[in-house]
Amino acid sequence: MTSISKAEYARRRKALMALMEPNSIAILPAAPVFIRNRDVEHVYRQDSDFQYLSGFPEPEAVIALIPGREHGEYVLFCRERDPERELWDGLRAGQEGAISRYGADDAFPIGDIDDILPGLIEGRERVYYAVGTNPEFDRHLMEWVNVIRSKARQGATPPKEFVALNHFLHDLRLYKSAGEVKVMREAAQISARAHVRAMQASRAGLYEYHLEAELDYEFRKGGSKMPAYGSIVAAGKNACILHYRENDALLKDGDVVLIDAGCEIDCYASDITRTFPVSGTFTAEQKAIYEIVLAANMEAFKYIAPGRHWNEAHEATVRVITAGLVELGLLKGNVDELIAAEAYKPFYMHRAGHWLGMDVHDVGEYKVGGEWRVLEVGMAMTVEPGIYIAVDNQNVAKKWRGIGIRIEDDVVVTKTGCEILTGDVPKTVAEIEALMAAARTQVA
Repeated sequence: MTSISKAEYARRRKALMALMEPNSIAILPAAPVFIRNRDVEHVYRQDSDFQYLSGFPEPEAVIALIPGREHGEYVLFCRERDPERELWDGLRAGQEGAISRYGADDAFPIGDIDDILPGLIEGRERVYYAVGTNPEFDRHLMEWVNVIRSKARQGATPPKEFVALNHFLHDLRLYKSAGEVKVMREAAQISARAHVRAMQASRAGLYEYHLEAELDYEFRKGGSKMPAYGSIVAAGKNACILHYRENDALLKDGDVVLIDAGCEIDCYASDITRTFPVSGTFTAEQKAIYEIVLAANMEAFKYIAPGRHWNEAHEATVRVITAGLVELGLLKGNVDELIAAEAYKPFYMHRAGHWLGMDVHDVGEYKVGGEWRVLEVGMAMTVEPGIYIAVDNQNVAKKWRGIGIRIEDDVVVTKTGCEILTGDVPKTVAEIEALMAAARTQVA
């Protein structure tokens, strides 16, 4: 299983501290544990920023980065080893493991944070921290600062300034290293196999959740602990609901099923959408819409390269989709005028993609100084045009209504263009129909 190296985590901390002002401290809490119901917890997933800087997988932990600190710049507060709790909940790294396995210069019990962290903050001019992300920790931090303020007459110096940590850290996260791309590539390959498996399993009479089960099986089989987000398995008219969640409808002959799903490896997401016919063969109308979306998907790749700006790929998909809808008679008029009037939006209401990384909708600004961001090597994103014709759209012939098509791939900007990470999933009409026909032959 591919994972981020200990050395890379160290480089990230060093890069962040290089952006910090002298005599400052950065503080990040781990993700809290969330209760699912009564005393049952949700499966734990580390906060992405915390994970990015440490790789430390446990809750009840706090990172302090202190550039220039004589006794070590990376301080980690975490749970102590506890044989009784570990018997019930699993092994803990403890302070020794925090240093030996996770690269901390100093490690202290989380129970001692009230005594130790104020002393690390005292005398620092700036505190880098993501205010508002974790309200409970906000309160603790203010308590520690107030402890320092209360000792001002004894010469204690509280921080003069709080600076948003997100701005610096999220810009670093926007650029993926070779190690990160390797992990994302593996996540994409596992997810690709899952989509293929779902296509092969599809047949009328099953329910959407049967295909979701095929996805989950392949994710876990590949080594992923969890999906990167709630899987969407949307058959028939449900494919026109962008964030459909129920996944419990019957699969029927003549319908398409849209699957938007991807797994997570080492906290890195994949995000793939494919749309295919339940029965294995597209109808004429489904095929016509599908070919437009596929053409838009393929056209977008031409505009993802260093020096291109973020919005160019989206603009390319808008042009292809608008022209295609005019050709089918679903829109009428001049293509340029229709684009200017946003006449395509009842059919294509979302953007062509988003940043991708540790969060499926990853961090990073899309505009800089009011202008669309220029793409650079290492940026990762999705390409996901779609056409959705609502069942109650009275402006189109009945034969088109209830068709929802989306095709989504993951790409990384390279020196010469972009690498498509999700190319292992069939996406032409011929490829999809051939795959599904072969699966039916094997079953028979």
